[in-house]
Amino acid sequence: MAAAGVFTLGAAPAASAAQAATPTPLDQVVPAPASVQPGGTPYRISRATGVRVDDSAEVRRIGGYLTGILRPSTGYPLPLTTGQGAGGIRLHLAKGDFGAEGYRLHSDARGVTITASAPAGLFHGVQTLRQLLPAAVEKKTAQPGPWQIAGGTMEDRPRYSYRGAMLDVSRHFFTVDQVKRSIDQLALYKINELHLHLSDDQGWRIAIDSWPRLATYGGSTEVGGGKGGSYTKADYREIVRYAASRYLEVVPEIDMPGHTNAALASYADLNCDGVAPPLYTGTQVGFSSLCVPKEVTYTFADDVIRELAALTPGRYLHIGGDEAHSTSHDDYVTFMDRVQPIVAKYGKTVIGWHQLTGAHPAKGALAQYWGLDSTSATEKAQVAQAAQNGTGLILSPADRVYLDMKYTSSTKPGTKWAGYVEVQRSYDWNPGAYLPGAPASSIRGVEAPLWTETLKTNADLDYMAFPRLPGAAELGWSPPATHDWNTYKLRLAAQAPRWDALGIDYYHSPQVPWPTN
Repeated sequence: MAAAGVFTLGAAPAASAAQAATPTPLDQVVPAPASVQPGGTPYRISRATGVRVDDSAEVRRIGGYLTGILRPSTGYPLPLTTGQGAGGIRLHLAKGDFGAEGYRLHSDARGVTITASAPAGLFHGVQTLRQLLPAAVEKKTAQPGPWQIAGGTMEDRPRYSYRGAMLDVSRHFFTVDQVKRSIDQLALYKINELHLHLSDDQGWRIAIDSWPRLATYGGSTEVGGGKGGSYTKADYREIVRYAASRYLEVVPEIDMPGHTNAALASYADLNCDGVAPPLYTGTQVGFSSLCVPKEVTYTFADDVIRELAALTPGRYLHIGGDEAHSTSHDDYVTFMDRVQPIVAKYGKTVIGWHQLTGAHPAKGALAQYWGLDSTSATEKAQVAQAAQNGTGLILSPADRVYLDMKYTSSTKPGTKWAGYVEVQRSYDWNPGAYLPGAPASSIRGVEAPLWTETLKTNADLDYMAFPRLPGAAELGWSPPATHDWNTYKLRLAAQAPRWDALGIDYYHSPQVPWPTN
C-alpha cells in the first residue's frame, strides 16, 4: 500500500484541456488520504452511468447530493437507483475497519465504489470523488468533460475526530444563506465541526425567549455601527439542519463572563451597578464582565444555556471564557464553577477557550488553545497540566490557524496582533507535538477560527479562509506521515480551478505554484 505522502505531481499544475483529459491521481486530493494503491484503468462517467445506493433514506440522500453536483455539469441523467448491479457509481455501507468517518474508494474501468461503515464516511468519500473529477464538475451548466476517475484503491480515515472551523457572526452578522455557503466550503475538505461565535461585545445573534432584548437590542448593531442582525430560533434550526446534511455538528458559543457588552447593554440587572452601558461597535476587548456575585447572572446563564441546548442536537456547548480581563481571578473561577454544571444539566459537554484551565475544568470538558508560539511557558504549562489531568484539547494557535490574520503587511482585510501568517506557516506544524507536555492522546483535533472585526462580505471570508482553510483541514484529517509542505503546496495549487468554478475568491500566495492558465 503506497503512503499518501508519496506524490506523483512534480511541477506547478496547469488547468488546461489536456490536463482535464488526464485523471487526477488518487493521491492528489486535499486532505491527503491515509493510503493509496494506484493502478488500473480509469472509470469514465458517461451518459450511461447510474448512481446506485443502499436502500436507506440516508444513503439515498447522499446519492442525491452527489447527483446534484454531477448532473448540471456533465449534462447526464445519472439515475439514482437502489439495489445490486454492476458498473456506474455505487455508495455502499458495510462492516469494516472504517471507523465513524472513514471510507474506501475503488475505481476501475467498470465503475467507482465508495464503501463505509457509517453515512458520514460515504459523504466524505463523495467529497474525495468530487476532487478526483475535473474542476468544471462544480459548475452549474453543462461542460465538455471528459469525466474520468483514476484507477486504484484508496483507504482513508481521519487522524482526529474533531476538525473544526469557527465563524464569528458577532462582530459582523452573516445571514443564514451566508452561513450555508460557508458550510458547503467546509464540507469539501471534510471538516465536521462548525463553531458559531454567537455573542460578543458588538452583537448578540440568537433569539432567547426568556431574555428577548438580547437579540432585538443587543443584536441590533455590529462593528462599525452597521445594523447587525440575529437569528430566530427557526433560522438557527435551519443552520443546524443544513450543517447536519453535510455531516457537520454545530458548536454554539455564548462567550462569558467577558465579551458580554451586548448582553449588559440589553439588561441593566446583569451589571453590578445596575446601569446598562451603551451598545458597543468598536474592536477593543477585555472591558466587559457579567456580575459574578449577582444571582441573576446564573438565572441568565441557565436560561440561555437551556434554550440554546434545546436547539442544538450536537454534543457541545462553548462557554467562551477568554480575555475576561475585567473579571478577577477569584470571580472567574467562581463563575466557571457555577456555569459548567449548568451545561452538563442540559446534556452538553463544555468547551471553553484555554483560559478555562486556570479554573477547574469539568470532567470531560475540552479546552480550546489559542495561544502563540511565543506564549509564555507558564501559560502553556497550565494548559498541558490540565491535559495531563484529563482535559481534552482543541488546537487553534492564533499565529498558525486564525484565519483572520493578515498574510503579509500588504493584506488589506484582517488583523495582525498574532503576526503575519502566510500559507506555509499556517500548514507547517504538527498538532500532536505542538504543545509541550500535553499528551498526544489529549489532542481531540484542530479548529481554524475566522474572526470578523474587519470582514463584512462573502469575498472577505473567502479571501482570508482560502488557501489556509484546506491546510487546517488536512492537519485534522491526514496521518502525520503525509505531512510535507513541498508536496502539499502542489496539491493545494491544483485546488485553484475548483475554487474558481465555485466562485471562491482566494489569496494568490507567492508560496504556492498556482496554475498558469
